[in-house]
Amino acid sequence: MDLYMLVVVDFGSQYTHLIARRIRQLQVFSQIVPSSVDPVTIEDARAVILSGGPSSVYAEHAPINERLLDWLYENHIPTLGICYGLHLLAHHFGGTVTRGEFREYGISEAQITHDPLFKGLDSHQRVWMSHGDVVQELPPGFEPIASTKTCRYAGFRHDRIYALQWHPEVHHTEGGMTMLSNFLDSAGVERDWIMDDFISKSVQRLRQAIPGKAIIGLSGGVDSSVAAALVGQAIGKNLIAIFVDHGLLRQGETDHVRQFFEGKIKLKVIPAKERFFSKLKGVRDPEQKRKIIGEEFIRIFEEEARTVGADTLIQGTIYPDKIESGVTHNADVIKSHHNVGALPETMEFSQIIEPLEDLYKDEVRQVGTQMGIPQEILDKHPFPGPGLAVRVMGEVTDETISICQQACAIVEDELQSARLYTSVWQGFAVVFEDRVVGVVGDERRLGRVVGIRIVQSLDAMTANFVKLDWDVLEKMSTRITNEISDVVSVVYFISHKPPQTIEPF
Repeated sequence: MDLYMLVVVDFGSQYTHLIARRIRQLQVFSQIVPSSVDPVTIEDARAVILSGGPSSVYAEHAPINERLLDWLYENHIPTLGICYGLHLLAHHFGGTVTRGEFREYGISEAQITHDPLFKGLDSHQRVWMSHGDVVQELPPGFEPIASTKTCRYAGFRHDRIYALQWHPEVHHTEGGMTMLSNFLDSAGVERDWIMDDFISKSVQRLRQAIPGKAIIGLSGGVDSSVAAALVGQAIGKNLIAIFVDHGLLRQGETDHVRQFFEGKIKLKVIPAKERFFSKLKGVRDPEQKRKIIGEEFIRIFEEEARTVGADTLIQGTIYPDKIESGVTHNADVIKSHHNVGALPETMEFSQIIEPLEDLYKDEVRQVGTQMGIPQEILDKHPFPGPGLAVRVMGEVTDETISICQQACAIVEDELQSARLYTSVWQGFAVVFEDRVVGVVGDERRLGRVVGIRIVQSLDAMTANFVKLDWDVLEKMSTRITNEISDVVSVVYFISHKPPQTIEPF
């Protein structure tokens, strides 16, 4: 699509995705690229932000990318360096960066000048710092625009290059969004990232891209539902939705899908539990489960495509899926998503189209709202593509999947009862393989352990465990051990992401 684009260069900051999302909130399309990016691949960018990061610019093997920095300078590309990005600019263009006498972590008070970057802000600003290095000397031709008591050069500029020691993207920096907005204004970037426009342009592009029939794997979740609505608006009855009932779904999911989608789009339900369970027999590794399930999905889609004469596959992949699957250049693979990293090497489809591949989850929900998708679907918590196979440790069996279905249903039910379901990102249960000793009816019994995971997040790239009210947690635990006969112990995950992923297995 013809959009004004801002590029965020990722130097390893935990806030990189937050930067990208903040820019999108200001109605400018943003994409993340690795620190090793070749400038040739981003030559259409109207502005660039250099993220923070954990490295020191003077350390051996620190990510620098001198070619990128020279390209930004020589071509007068509007640039904003944040934290490590500030150090990078100072170091590369002849300044001095050293370990600071004092480290700044948390809220600081910055004194700012009347620079256009700070238009509309008071001269004293509460900002969020997270650094140990400082700029001791500015590069020739650069001028200071901000300082704190312990950081003489907390902000500087030269031509169209800006740098800030603090993090304007975090909400603790009170004027942060104003600073980012002013940067976009100074860069002359048009605010054209609007969901109404995204829908109309996507529909137009999809009509041109899909010459005949297409199929989509419909799960009943947010992403595939929105993708189906978008493509359905573009090609109408030429879209066939395939719902694969592999026996690894939420309780009642098949009935919900029939209820919401039959009569609205061409829907075909494929009973495939025996097929998937047979393929998964004896498989214990969760990554291998993902690969097997991803391939089996594709084979079913190919069979159905041959039947209806479709050669295009639609998938509900979203931006965080691509990041976690290591699709973006040299990113590490965290987990293979069944519709990204777990795809088989050979497929019969002439093309795979992912209409939501550049969207974050909140943007997907915005598109869904605009398209009139029921709120009950849009409010659903994220659900793993491989289903409950990756929420049970060890081999997939009828017993473990049944326990997981019941436990997940109880967690969601209690979140609904406590009116917390829509205020948390995700809540579910997992089943461990090991058994522990319990006491049931005065008898010693070895029973199952169920783990509860409830997190809050903005984009799934980072997450915090929810400090759930003890009464709610106790209700979940009591119901799980009372209603699921083989479970004698319930645990609660109290780790953030990172280091733990949201889905434990």
